[in-house]
Amino acid sequence: MRGFMLFLLSMLTGCTVYGQTRSVQGMLKDDKNRVIAGATVRLTSKLDSMTAGSNMAGIFIFDKIKADTFKITVSNLGFERFEKEFGFPKGEVKYIIPSLTLQQNSQMLEEVVVDGVPTVVVKSDTLEYTMKDLKLRDGSVAEDALKKLQGVEVDKDGNVTAQGESVKRVRINGKDFFGGDVKTATQNLPANIIQKMQIIDDYGDMANITGNKNGDSEKVLNIQIDPKYNQGHMTTLRAGYGTEDRYQATGMWMGMREGEQISVLGNLNNTNAPLFDFNTTGGGARRGQGGGGRRGGGMFGGSDGLTKIGSIGLNFRKDFSDKLTAYGSYSYSHSNNTTLSQRYIVNATPGRSQADSVDANSNTIGGNHRFEANVEWKPTAKDYIKLVPQFGYDDGNNNAITNSITYLSNVLDNKQVLTTGTNSTAPRFGISGLYNRKLNDKGRNLFFNFNYNNAKTDKDVNQILDRYIYDPSNINQTMSNIYQRTVQDALNKSWNAGASVNYTEPLSKNGKLEITYDFNKNKYNNNITQIGYDKDSSIIENAFENAKLNLDYNYDYAFTTHKIGANYLFSNDKVTYSVGVAGQPSQLTGSAINSGEIIPISRKNMNWMPIARFEYKFSRQSNLSVNYSGSPTEPGVSQILPYNLSTSSTNIVYGNASLSPEFNHDLKLRFRKNDFQKGNNFFVFLNGSLADNKIVSLNKSYYGPIQQDPTTGKIDSALISETRYLNETGDRPYAINSFYHYGKSWKEKTFNVMLMGGISVNKTIGYSSIDENDNIGQKNVARNFVLTQGLMFRYNPSENLEINPGVRYQFTHTENSLLQRNSDIQTWTPTLVGSYNILKNTIFGADLSKSFNQGYGQGLSSNPFIINTYVEQRFLKEQRGTLRLQAFDLLNQQTNLSRTVDGFLTTDSRTNRLGRYFMLLFTYKFQKFAMGNPEGENRFPGGMRPPRM
Repeated sequence: MRGFMLFLLSMLTGCTVYGQTRSVQGMLKDDKNRVIAGATVRLTSKLDSMTAGSNMAGIFIFDKIKADTFKITVSNLGFERFEKEFGFPKGEVKYIIPSLTLQQNSQMLEEVVVDGVPTVVVKSDTLEYTMKDLKLRDGSVAEDALKKLQGVEVDKDGNVTAQGESVKRVRINGKDFFGGDVKTATQNLPANIIQKMQIIDDYGDMANITGNKNGDSEKVLNIQIDPKYNQGHMTTLRAGYGTEDRYQATGMWMGMREGEQISVLGNLNNTNAPLFDFNTTGGGARRGQGGGGRRGGGMFGGSDGLTKIGSIGLNFRKDFSDKLTAYGSYSYSHSNNTTLSQRYIVNATPGRSQADSVDANSNTIGGNHRFEANVEWKPTAKDYIKLVPQFGYDDGNNNAITNSITYLSNVLDNKQVLTTGTNSTAPRFGISGLYNRKLNDKGRNLFFNFNYNNAKTDKDVNQILDRYIYDPSNINQTMSNIYQRTVQDALNKSWNAGASVNYTEPLSKNGKLEITYDFNKNKYNNNITQIGYDKDSSIIENAFENAKLNLDYNYDYAFTTHKIGANYLFSNDKVTYSVGVAGQPSQLTGSAINSGEIIPISRKNMNWMPIARFEYKFSRQSNLSVNYSGSPTEPGVSQILPYNLSTSSTNIVYGNASLSPEFNHDLKLRFRKNDFQKGNNFFVFLNGSLADNKIVSLNKSYYGPIQQDPTTGKIDSALISETRYLNETGDRPYAINSFYHYGKSWKEKTFNVMLMGGISVNKTIGYSSIDENDNIGQKNVARNFVLTQGLMFRYNPSENLEINPGVRYQFTHTENSLLQRNSDIQTWTPTLVGSYNILKNTIFGADLSKSFNQGYGQGLSSNPFIINTYVEQRFLKEQRGTLRLQAFDLLNQQTNLSRTVDGFLTTDSRTNRLGRYFMLLFTYKFQKFAMGNPEGENRFPGGMRPPRM
C-alpha cells in the first residue's frame, strides 16, 4: 500500500524535469522508401526514458538526453518491432540518425493509406482512422468522434456497432481500459488527445501472437493517444441540479507520464447515467470460457425505470521495462432502481387460449465490485507470458409486487397478487494465463494457455401468492382463494477450468501444419430448500404432486469436453485458408438427490466437425471471408434437475436428467469493399447457425388440484402452468441474419449518406399440451422474420454546424405451424440530431425522434415523440468553464415498448423510463501536458458525459 501511495503521489505531482543537454533526430521509412507517420518511438538509457511520435514527414525528435548511449525502439501496427542501440559521436550535442527502415509484418496484409478527411488505413483485420482531420466541436469526447467514422454507429444508449457488429471491448494504447468497458472509455475520454482509432476483428491472444486464427472474432475498439500527450494530466469536474430533484456530480482525473498511466472516475446521479458496464470484463488470456471471472446478466435491465447511481473506479498501467508491463482496474457501483412495467401475454395452445394482463412494480438495490489485473512479461525475444487474475462481487436486494388478470378463451379465470422479496450475494474469482514460445525463426511455434474460474451465488427468496379463482359456469359461486407463502434458500456453486495447446510446424513458404488440443470442464454443485406456509403460518403439506412446495434437493454435475484437431494453413498475398478436422468427445456426469433417492446423470457424445476458414483479397480495400465453427452447450441447472421445482403450486418446472448437450454449427460470411478516396464504403455479413439436439420446452396448461380445505374437505382446482425440457432430435432449429451498410460522402466529408439494413429468419421449436399426463405434447414450429432498414444523412461543413436527419423502419412477422396464427409488428422512427454555434462560445443542440408503432397488444400501443435539447455557454480563462441548460423529454413521452415471441407465447411489454426534467450543469476542465496542450486549447474535453442526448 505504501508503494502504491508513493506511485499515486508521483503521478499527481508530475515528474522531474531535467536540464537541457543533447538532442536526437531521425526519420522512419518502410522497405519501399515511403515515410512512416504516427509511429511510436521510444528512447531509453540508464538516465533517460521518453516517447515521441513520428510526424507526417516521418521525423521524430528527442531533446534533453543525458546519457552517451541509448536505445531506440519503434513500434507501429503493421510493422515488425525495431530496436537498435546508438551512441553520440564524440563532442556532438545534436545527433541526426540515418533513416531507419521498418519491415512490414508478414502476418498483416499490405496496408492501403488513403489521404483525405479523415485518413484511413486498411489492413487485414483492422480499419484505422486518423482523428486529426475530423470536424469535431470543442468539448467532444471519443464517442462524438466515433459517430463520424464510416461504418460505425453509436445509439442513444452509447452502444457502439462497427460493420454491423457490436463492439465488445475497448483498449487504450493496446491495453484493456477498465476491463474493456466500452462506454466508460468512449463517453469519458477527450477526443482532442486521440491520434487514431482502430476497429479490429480480434481473434484472441493466440491469433495476435502467432497469426493462427481459431474460432470467431469479436469487434474491439483500440484508441491510440497521441504520443506528445502521454506526459501530463487532465481533470474534468461537473455538477448539476434540475427539476424533479434531478442531480448529477461527476469527476475525472487522468495522469500520464512515460510508461505510466492512471485514471480515476467518479459519478453520482439519479439520471439513469451509469459509469460502468459490469457485464463487461477484459479478454483475459483464455477468451470465451465461463466461470468466476465473469458475471451473468445485468442487474437493472439497461436504462428502464428510474435509477440512483453512485460509482467510482481506478484504472492503472505501469511499464516497468520493455519486457514487463502491468495494467488493470477496479470499479465499484451502487444502484437503486425502481421499474414500473406492463405486460400483455398471449399463450395460444391447441384447445385453449390464455391471455394475461400484468402490472408490476419492482425495486432493486445492489452493489457491484470488479477487479482485473494483467501482467505481461517478455523474458526473451522468443518467450511471452501473460497472467490475468480477476475478482468480482455482487450483492442485491429486490422487492416486487405483481398484479395480474388471466382470461381463458376471453372469459375471466383468476386474479392474483404476487409479492416477492429476494436477497442474493455472488462472489467470483478467476485466473487465466498463457505462454508462447517461438521455436525458430521460420514459424515453428508452441502456444499454451489455461484458465480457472470459481463462482458462487447464495440467494434467499420470500414469495407470497394471493390468488382468487372465478367459476365462469356459476357466477354466484364463491371465489376460491389461494394463499401460499414460500421461503426458499438456494446455493449454487460452479467452477470452470480449461487448457489448450497449439503447435505450429512450417511446411513451406506459405503453408504450415497446426495441431491443437483443448480441454474444458464446467462443474456445478447446487442445493435448494423450500418450505410452503398458509395464512396461519402453518406448513402446507404436499397433498398433491403438482402442488408440491416443500422440497430439499441436492444436485451436482459436470460437463467435460476434449477437442483434438489438425489443420493445414495457407497464406499468400491473395488467399488465406485453413482446412482440417477436429473431434470433440463430451461427457455429462453427475447425480440428483432427493430424500435419499439418487438419480444418476450420465451421457457421452462424440462430435466431428470440419475446420474451415477462407479469405480472399480482391484488392487492398476489398476482401471476402468465410468461417465455420462448432461448439457444444451443456444443459442449464434448472433444466437438468428431475424434480418439481416451483415457488407456487400454479407455476411449476420439471427438469430432465436425461438431457443431452446441444451442439451448434455456425457459419459466418463477410464481404467488404471500400474506396475511401471516392468516399465509398460498403460491407455485408451473413451469419447462420444450426442446432443438433436442441434443448426445447414442453409447456403444459391444465386444471389440477392444488389445495384441500381441512374443515370441509373441499378440493380446490386451479389453472396450472407446467414446463418440462427435452432434446429435439427430429428437427433442427436455425437462425440466419444479415446486415449491410453503404456509405457515400462528398466534398471532403461535408455531405454523408448512409443506407443500412438487414434480414433475419429464425426457426424455433416448442411443444404444448393441455393434458396433465401428456409428456410428449404437440410440436409447434415457429418462424420469425425481421426486416430492418435505415437511411441517414449528415451535413457537417465545419465543427460549428452539424445536422443529422434520418429514418429507420422495422417489420417483424411471426407464424406458428400448430395454430396457423400469424402476427405482424412494424415501427417507423424518423430522427433529427443537430447542433449549431449561435455565437463563437454559445451552442444550441437538439435531438428529436418520433416512433410510429403498429401491431402491439391491447392497451400497450405507444407512439412517443422524444425531444431533448440544450443551450451551452463557455467562459473563464481558456474556456475552461461551461454552463449548460438542458431539457430532457420535453413532451414527457419516454417509454420502452417491445415484443418477444417464444413458440406459442407472445409477450408485449412496456416499461417506464426517465421522464421530463430540466437541468443546469456547470463543468470545469483543466489540461496540462509537457509537450504543450492539444491544438486549439479552447477545444474543451468532454469528460463525464451528461445524460444521453
